[in-house]
Amino acid sequence: MENILIQGSAGESSIVFNDSFRNFRNYIPSTKKAVVITDATISKLYRNVFEGIPVIEIGEGEKNKTFQTLEKIFGEFLKLNVDRSWFIIGAGGELFAIYRIAASIYMRGLPFGFVSTTLLSQVDASVGGKNGVNFGEFKNMVGVFAQPSFVICDPEILETLSEREYISGFAEIIKAAAIRNIDLLDYLEQHITPALNKDRVVLGKLIYESVKIKANVVQQDEKETGERRILNFGHTFAHSIELYMGLTHGEAVAIGMVLASRASVKMELLKPDEAERLKKLIENFGLPTRFNLDKSLVYSTLLKDKKREGDSINLVLLEGMGSAVVRKVSLNQMEEIVNDLC
Repeated sequence: MENILIQGSAGESSIVFNDSFRNFRNYIPSTKKAVVITDATISKLYRNVFEGIPVIEIGEGEKNKTFQTLEKIFGEFLKLNVDRSWFIIGAGGELFAIYRIAASIYMRGLPFGFVSTTLLSQVDASVGGKNGVNFGEFKNMVGVFAQPSFVICDPEILETLSEREYISGFAEIIKAAAIRNIDLLDYLEQHITPALNKDRVVLGKLIYESVKIKANVVQQDEKETGERRILNFGHTFAHSIELYMGLTHGEAVAIGMVLASRASVKMELLKPDEAERLKKLIENFGLPTRFNLDKSLVYSTLLKDKKREGDSINLVLLEGMGSAVVRKVSLNQMEEIVNDLC
């Protein structure tokens, strides 16, 4: 598989598939000093890989996607005398946005690259340059667009993931197929068992095809003013589910896709059997499709969604498997949809 190149407004980003994460030093400019930002688990697992490079450890999980974590990173940068001659390496999954923002705003921006350590981050979170931190209960409310110099997507590193975290990543692969590539959807249906068993060939193809879909969309619309919005399929509903139910991002997106597909049926864009096909695929990958949450919480969270524009929300719907469309839905309509579906 060839590397995928994303041309961004602030430079280009190379998504690397055919190299070991252990060779990440080869992608750092020889004139640069480097520092690694990661969590304690990754630091312990791969201490020998990072040998000779200072490592900044931060907390794990969504709860650390905050300004307080950024302040800690900046404090460590100052202790190390990090300046514009340095290169930042982020190693991890869920907190990639923190690494990106830290590199992007410290001293008005330092070059950075990623070693992606989860399936979800390899197929989605680490690709595309969109970054955000949480503000109070508002998810990804403050952020920047900034492209990493490189992202290394090596399936070997996924061997250490817990089963739950690994399975969670398939939600974003299913999403990519549902919005843009029905052939990938067919492939997923035909390779469920080897994918869940971490077959390297199958996994490599799924990662590559998912990244290719996202890269093509981002290339057309880096700043999410139009086409890139389709990548939010399932996410409008997922934010409240993730916030209040303690689910992983992938689990919440899985449920969100089921709700969005049912909304697509309700709006006569999608056939009921196609929505059922998507739900069955999600279930076959061991992801949830149901939830128990008060409708008022779902709707109140939607009102704070970044995709809201005045008295409407840009909702991503399906008009067929492999084909997504963005519809501006009034808040009144959105409340009706929530009441009907949730």
